[in-house]
Amino acid sequence: MCPVLGHLDGRFESADAEAEHRIAVLYQEFGGPLLRHVRKSTGNDLQWAEDVVQETIVRAWRNSARLQWEPSLIWAWLLTVARRIVIDGRRRKSVRPMEVEPPEVDMMSVPDGSERALSAMVVADALRSLSEEHREVIEQTYLRDRTINEAAEILGIPPGTVKSRLYYGIRALRELLRDKGVAG
Repeated sequence: MCPVLGHLDGRFESADAEAEHRIAVLYQEFGGPLLRHVRKSTGNDLQWAEDVVQETIVRAWRNSARLQWEPSLIWAWLLTVARRIVIDGRRRKSVRPMEVEPPEVDMMSVPDGSERALSAMVVADALRSLSEEHREVIEQTYLRDRTINEAAEILGIPPGTVKSRLYYGIRALRELLRDKGVAG
């Protein structure tokens, strides 16, 4: 029985009844093969494929007076209509933005920069607590992004001394930050 057309009582006295009978027969003969064919086109999406088949049968019912009821011609017509419905569905999906759930307002984080500013103040305070030699080497290498050799040239000391002061300066800075509860 054709789910699109509902229950037919078997009497076909008018032209509309004959068209409904033809559509019921059409659905019985071509519904299964058309569904299998359309499932391939819809990426095996059964719900979408069933919708396409239903729409195809409805269009056949609407155009029943103009259709040539030869099996090979009707099959070609059904395939063409179904293919066009699938293409239209894909176009609609591609134009439409993907639906997502709105985020909860309480869960949204808004970057305000206060954490970074506070961290910079704590590190600057800890740097002031270091010896001048350690502070100069850290400033030249980390804060001014200079190499060991460039820092050695600017400070007028050997590169090995820069490496040593950098090692002990970073170690002292890490201990100061740990004491302040900033570093783990």
